[in-house]
Amino acid sequence: MLMIISAWLSVFFTTLLAPPKYLWTLITSQGFFIAFFSMSWIFLQDFNFSNSLLFIDKISGPLAILTCWLFPLTMLASQSKMYLEPVNRQRTYIVNSTFLQLTTLLAFTSADLMLFFIFFEASLVPTMIIITRWGAQERRLEAGTYLAFYTMLGAVPLMIWLIKFYSTHGSLLPTLTHTLSITQVSTSYPGLFWATYNAAFLVKLPMYCLHLWLPKAHVEAPIAGSMVLAGTLLKLGGYGILRTSTLLQEDTLNQTLFIMLIAILGILATALLCLRQTDLKSLIAMSSVSHMNLVVAAALISSPWSYSGAMAMMIAHGLTSSALFCLANTTYERTNSRTMILLRGALLIFPLAGAWWLTTILFNMALPPSINFAGEVLIMISLYNWSPLAFLMVALNLIFTTAYTLYVLWSTQRGSLPTHIKTLFPFQVREHLLLLLHILPGFLLILKPELIF
Repeated sequence: MLMIISAWLSVFFTTLLAPPKYLWTLITSQGFFIAFFSMSWIFLQDFNFSNSLLFIDKISGPLAILTCWLFPLTMLASQSKMYLEPVNRQRTYIVNSTFLQLTTLLAFTSADLMLFFIFFEASLVPTMIIITRWGAQERRLEAGTYLAFYTMLGAVPLMIWLIKFYSTHGSLLPTLTHTLSITQVSTSYPGLFWATYNAAFLVKLPMYCLHLWLPKAHVEAPIAGSMVLAGTLLKLGGYGILRTSTLLQEDTLNQTLFIMLIAILGILATALLCLRQTDLKSLIAMSSVSHMNLVVAAALISSPWSYSGAMAMMIAHGLTSSALFCLANTTYERTNSRTMILLRGALLIFPLAGAWWLTTILFNMALPPSINFAGEVLIMISLYNWSPLAFLMVALNLIFTTAYTLYVLWSTQRGSLPTHIKTLFPFQVREHLLLLLHILPGFLLILKPELIF
């Protein structure tokens, strides 16, 4: 564990010292080295490896590996645009991305509540810098402000709860697992208490009604920002909810029905909103909100099956939505537009990219036997056991998801090419490799899904 963190720190030195010609090659290859090394955590998670500050178990292990895996992919995706900037700016960008992934990784693996909170909030700073400095559109400052205010306001109740916890137990240092096994909080308003200390996580996920920062941040962010946001930062919220879910008594669900209703409404409303989008990145961001509200519903049910489903859903969504943002970026780099009506007919010019689109979109639609499907089925079964009516409402989401998925595929791939597009440079090997490395883990997990359950 400490070896991997020291390897991450060595990336900073490589960034500062590497010659400009080999900068991206060295950083990407170092990222892949760390990613392959982190695969060893798959075997550690069965033994609950831990020391006083860091630990790996069934919840943090897969998410930590996903974080390490996405770093070299963000480096691969950013090269074409960043290569044109001065070398010092390239170095700053890489240091920012590295710091962002390192804080996320430490948040996933920190064994104590205070450290978790610090890293959870620290990930906001590099995200804001990446969005506001390297975003392409003129409204990027507004997106950064939204992100900062939503995240910080959500964190206030969590901080108050941590102070209360500290005053009761005299310490925030016992490991999370130990802390939460000794602490069954007695409160006369368990539902309100749940909503309060999970507010920061519900904003980060984001739950419907707290999601307005997400489409803005995604649309304004550069490709690395979008990939990390969709791939790992949203999962910090889900991880926080799953990790602290043992705090309350068993009958919490009856007290948090209101939040469950918002989550179910959010699943359906955002899926329907996707059908109204004209901006490709905005549509992918909205579909993320829909998927993450399923995770909220699963966490509220709090049965072993729903936890497994939420975990599978987060890992699968991290890979597929990141791949979708990469595909959106490849079309944006060629056409300088994200409006879907201007992107039509891509299948005629890029047939192999059309295959990537089809595969990724089928994964996003949760087509059997994908890991997305396994996650959704587990959540659906848990929902049905809790309430058949809730199950029927969420089952409508399958129809809406299929509808907007086909809408994306049809509007970007089919039809005739727009007349204003004259030249489109062909796909590079780098882009094909990037998409393969997103989709390959998804295929491998089909063969052995119990690794993330």
